[in-house]
Amino acid sequence: MATLDNANPTILSASQLPTRQQRIPLRTGPDLKYNDIIFEKPSYLSRPFCDGQVASWPRSDANDGSLAAAEPIDEQEIYDLISTISDPEHPVSLGQLSVINLPDIHITPAPHTPGVGPNTIITVLVEVTPTITHCSLATVIGLGVRVRLEQCLPPNYRIVVRCKENSHSQDDQVNKQLGDKERVAAALENDTLKGVLDKMLETCA
Repeated sequence: MATLDNANPTILSASQLPTRQQRIPLRTGPDLKYNDIIFEKPSYLSRPFCDGQVASWPRSDANDGSLAAAEPIDEQEIYDLISTISDPEHPVSLGQLSVINLPDIHITPAPHTPGVGPNTIITVLVEVTPTITHCSLATVIGLGVRVRLEQCLPPNYRIVVRCKENSHSQDDQVNKQLGDKERVAAALENDTLKGVLDKMLETCA
């Protein structure tokens, strides 16, 4: 078996990672026994007061900027998409290894910028931090992040993945590989590499 680049990395627990995806357990107990009464449809929404009409909250198209409009994708959402990618060497996620960090995700133009529409080109920059400066799998990790985001984000999003400055002894070379579309496309046609990437993305929700 090949020797691991970093056999004893620092590993965070999943509870230490920033996320919006934490599940809140359903509450039970005597304080909920009146829920059926509290949430019952009020009589003034029934006949004869309402003449059979169904009352509801106002709905609107996502284009008119009202309550029903979709929230813009922000850094936390990007982090939630990629932090669960499995490391190719260790059975833990890139978030737990601090390879992916929330402050190292940058979106341009920033979310909630006035005038940004569905056709605006938005750049997502993700800076990865390998666990060691001579990590031989830095390019593979960057490819995994790029593939995951390209699968999940709308087509007007442009993905840029690179090693954080001074985090890798060959960061210029790694960044050049990750930024070359032809090299990325060729790498994704390699069955062995594609198998590694598929394994890395199996842990993503």
